[in-house]
Amino acid sequence: MTDTITVAAATAWLEAYADVVDAQRDHLTELDSAIGDADHGANMSRGTRAAVDKVLADQPAHLDGLLKAVGMTLVSTVGGTSGPLYGTFFLRLAAALGHEGEADPATLAAGLRAGLDGVIARGKAEAGDKTMIDAMDPAVAAFERAVTGGSVLGAAASAAADAADAGRDATEPLIARKGRASYLGERSAGHIDPGAASTALLFRSLAEALAA
Repeated sequence: MTDTITVAAATAWLEAYADVVDAQRDHLTELDSAIGDADHGANMSRGTRAAVDKVLADQPAHLDGLLKAVGMTLVSTVGGTSGPLYGTFFLRLAAALGHEGEADPATLAAGLRAGLDGVIARGKAEAGDKTMIDAMDPAVAAFERAVTGGSVLGAAASAAADAADAGRDATEPLIARKGRASYLGERSAGHIDPGAASTALLFRSLAEALAA
């Protein structure tokens, strides 16, 4: 078995993500109702399911085609800021992985970094602002460290998922500096950021897909 992410594995990642977002829809909505517009769960559930339906119907043969389709679908179906941000992540990931049927650990690490950089550029947020970046940034860094240290893809993805979970939890005491939650000022403290929560689910789904 080669240590690569294939189109089949990437598809399994997306399917797992759509499934867990759907299962956690009410929880994501509850988080968003405290500091946002109470629509993150519904928006993400609709968007991820539409993305999976798109790729299963089209069956792209290469990683860039698969991930570009996901990114474009998320942009067009997920409301608010989450659609453009998640869409940018997948579009940048697609460009980095290229027109190939599989990608090795170093290439995937570079792709995840490109996706993160795209989200930062688009959302103008940084770590500590109480956004999805607080889960995504440590996840990508953990993935990169694991790959540099010689870990196989599954182990690197597991490390990334653990880091994303920790980053998500660390948003609870923060005062939001970006997005809808920032309007609440100090009242935003004491709540986990919903975008960080859905991002943690994204990396946990990747770990599960690569462990299969």
